[in-house]
Amino acid sequence: MKRMLPDPVLAHERSLSVLRRLREAGFVAYFAGGAVRDRLLGREPTDFDVATSARPDEVRRLFPRVIPVGEPFGVVLVMVDVTPVQVATFRREAVYLDGRHPSQVVFGTSAEEDARRRDFTVNGLFLDPLSEEILDYVGGRADLEAATIRAIGDPVERFREDRLRLLRAIRFASVLGFSVEPGTAAAIRDLAPELASVSGERVRDELLRILAGPAPGRGLRMLLETGLLRVFLPEVADTAGVPQPPEFHPEGDVFTHTILVLEVLEPRTPVLSMAALLHDVGKPPTMAVRERIRFDGHAARGAEMAEEICRRLRLSRRQTEEVVALVRDHLRFMEVERMREARLRRFLLDPLAEQHLALHRADCLGSHRDLGHYEFCVRRRAEFLAEPAKPPRILTGRDLITLGLVPGPAFAGLLSEVDDLRLEGRLRDRADALAYVRKRLAGGGAE
Repeated sequence: MKRMLPDPVLAHERSLSVLRRLREAGFVAYFAGGAVRDRLLGREPTDFDVATSARPDEVRRLFPRVIPVGEPFGVVLVMVDVTPVQVATFRREAVYLDGRHPSQVVFGTSAEEDARRRDFTVNGLFLDPLSEEILDYVGGRADLEAATIRAIGDPVERFREDRLRLLRAIRFASVLGFSVEPGTAAAIRDLAPELASVSGERVRDELLRILAGPAPGRGLRMLLETGLLRVFLPEVADTAGVPQPPEFHPEGDVFTHTILVLEVLEPRTPVLSMAALLHDVGKPPTMAVRERIRFDGHAARGAEMAEEICRRLRLSRRQTEEVVALVRDHLRFMEVERMREARLRRFLLDPLAEQHLALHRADCLGSHRDLGHYEFCVRRRAEFLAEPAKPPRILTGRDLITLGLVPGPAFAGLLSEVDDLRLEGRLRDRADALAYVRKRLAGGGAE
């Protein structure tokens, strides 16, 4: 099922209703963070977080349905019909001991105090939606106008509070098309090794947001330049500077090719984005120079590496299997016009066929730009899909057992072989199939 995006008008109305109720009860309340930033940038926010002087227990008394998702840190969800509205109490925080959580949270009544404990100036803005007043205690508006990501206060301190902010800085810069302020960028480079202590799933979520954004290639370059990529994806960092044969890859090295593939990839789903990012990670360890630069076996080696990377980043089992299959088989398109009909049919009707095609198209556009194999496959797949439903097998497992065969790998392989020959028109009916199997069992083969 396709995920429905939030209705921005409905989200605004329901968040505003929560804010009004807090105000009526005598509390200070504003919209905060990303919604304010996006509005000032002329973008339509899809969710509106509320920051307030009300404490979690006071919020619970005001609303009938409250979910305490992070109550020790002052964060709850107020349910308005089926819409969750995040409500966070103004707070200040003591020292962070684990690089993620503060050792102590002190609730307050001041928006200014709350702004100064946030990550970046562009996320430290507040909006009073009733008066349209913007509250800016950290210089966020100036940084929005300058298209700059800047840590609030001391960048080293901000990043050591939560090391994931190292990646978040790059994500915001990439998605918004901003630069990173020099002092903030220097702190990221200095502290990059500390990203290794962040859990795989948190890193994965930020990476996928970068890859799904409007400029994934720019984000990937920034990750390489700051040293972050080397920390959590050294296999991808290793592709930088690896040369390729210019007759097939006029664009340059493997890293440049990967960036171009990500830029033209459609759609940018998590699985396709990861497959595009990893499809050539097998090239550095398989590179050899003979009559030309070669990467023999890089798809198989890359699939092994992709599986380890996906597990490290905590992708689901299904996502991992799909990414690995896409990486392993991304060179099969070189053979499609020479494939036997049955093999081509299986490949183009595979559940992953559309994703294989999308990756291959991006792979071509990110290098030689020859879409011949892609167009051939699109045409043949349409023909296969237009055919009547596949008829029942002309030979079954019961038939093979009757002939004296024992179920097993060879058993299943023989049934597939018979199916292929039927699809190619070399076996017409059950009698032909039985005769073929008897000949195989007697030591013969296909004519």
